[in-house]
Amino acid sequence: MERRDFLRAVGVGAATLALPGCVKTSRRSIRKNKQPNIIYILADDLGYGDLGCYGQKRIKTPNLDKMAAEGMQFTQHYAGSTVCAPSRCCLMTGLHTGRARVRGNAFVPLEPGDITVAKVLKKAGYSTAIIGKWGLGEEASTGIPTRQGFDYFYGYLSQIHAHNYYPEYLWRNEQKVALRNKVEYKKTGYAKGVGGVSTNKLDYSHDFLTKEALTFVERSKNDTFFLYLAYTIPHANNEARKNGMEVPDYGIYKDKDWPDPQKGQAAMITRMDSDIGELFAKLKQLGLDDNTVVIFSSDNGPHKEGGVDPRFFQSSGPLRGRKQELYEGGIRVPMLARWPSKIKPGSFSDHVSAFWDILPTCADLANTKTPDSINGISLAPTLLGQNERQKQHEFLYWEYYKWGGAAFGQAVRMGDWKAVRLIKSGGFELYNLKNDPSEKNNLADRRPEVVEEMKKCMIAAHTYSPHWSLEDKK
Repeated sequence: MERRDFLRAVGVGAATLALPGCVKTSRRSIRKNKQPNIIYILADDLGYGDLGCYGQKRIKTPNLDKMAAEGMQFTQHYAGSTVCAPSRCCLMTGLHTGRARVRGNAFVPLEPGDITVAKVLKKAGYSTAIIGKWGLGEEASTGIPTRQGFDYFYGYLSQIHAHNYYPEYLWRNEQKVALRNKVEYKKTGYAKGVGGVSTNKLDYSHDFLTKEALTFVERSKNDTFFLYLAYTIPHANNEARKNGMEVPDYGIYKDKDWPDPQKGQAAMITRMDSDIGELFAKLKQLGLDDNTVVIFSSDNGPHKEGGVDPRFFQSSGPLRGRKQELYEGGIRVPMLARWPSKIKPGSFSDHVSAFWDILPTCADLANTKTPDSINGISLAPTLLGQNERQKQHEFLYWEYYKWGGAAFGQAVRMGDWKAVRLIKSGGFELYNLKNDPSEKNNLADRRPEVVEEMKKCMIAAHTYSPHWSLEDKK
């Protein structure tokens, strides 16, 4: 896709999509003699419109914009869910939320038999590391990273602990590593002793994550490695209330006539962008750049927390909704991919894809077998410009459960059609994303035949879970 087609592609869907779980990715060698290193960078609550390459005018993201110019930009990529934990579960396991173990933002750990990206790549000979926010298993549970295929872990286990950018400790593998921060813990309603606010703010966790990432790449330069770099920026510290956008300084935004939370949000994103630039520089310094695939995305849409108003920067871009909503702004996310000499610079893709496609993509890039039981389809053909070989989803599916039972919902995308079912209220909405990417015109009453097809997809995609049940909500 050429750049002049970008704005058109923002709203136009693929003509056809393939049934999740029923398509087998063709096996072929990406590089017969050498597997590429793979780095997957995940931002936290970064909206579709928060990067310059996606239309952002006020927040500066020169390194990610350069990544887009040197690689491929996806215009119709979707997160696994509209909130953190289930989205990350979809990313790691290759399953959509109708089948994933984690379907809501609560403490449900992965289990020993679960497939993960790390397990697949470790079996293929990769050194594997996660640095940052995990959220799929608490201390001593079956879900901790070192029991799910990762050789090395540094960061946060709990998504509530990860709210705090100045914590008292981070985890290294299965041990706590003390920081100099002193924390006043708050009552969160989730767990005791994890959510809080620092009273001295000395050690900024994001900077430690970047340092660990650079160190891991340095010591792995002679290995083939997979790095999952799960940053917490720009999530708010919810326990800080009015200004939860914790950052050491506002940087280039300090003199802006903006509310402090918006200065903090912009400073956080630009800080992350700068650190990603450092990572690219390290790859070049070590001679790893040409054989390293780097993918960047976000776990869901922009938040309205810690004093932030997502409308200030138009963080959802042209899309409706935000985090915790199943509209496009809550689940459509930026995705960039860069692999010098393999991915065409300055290219765009309007291929409709989602987080559960990342596992088979990594398996394909690593020239190893994709598990049969997942929902994802490899994006490797798209990345390598072999669009005629790219298989499609028949539909994409999401479920959302808000902790405590406050909200339940389902969504389906099939071709240009998008359906949202708000279970608690009984509402069913239908939108044509080609003509209405902002989801303003509900066509459910006018297209009952499409509604029936979408309902069939919802029934087919949802499986019973002991942790989350739609059965009680119908």
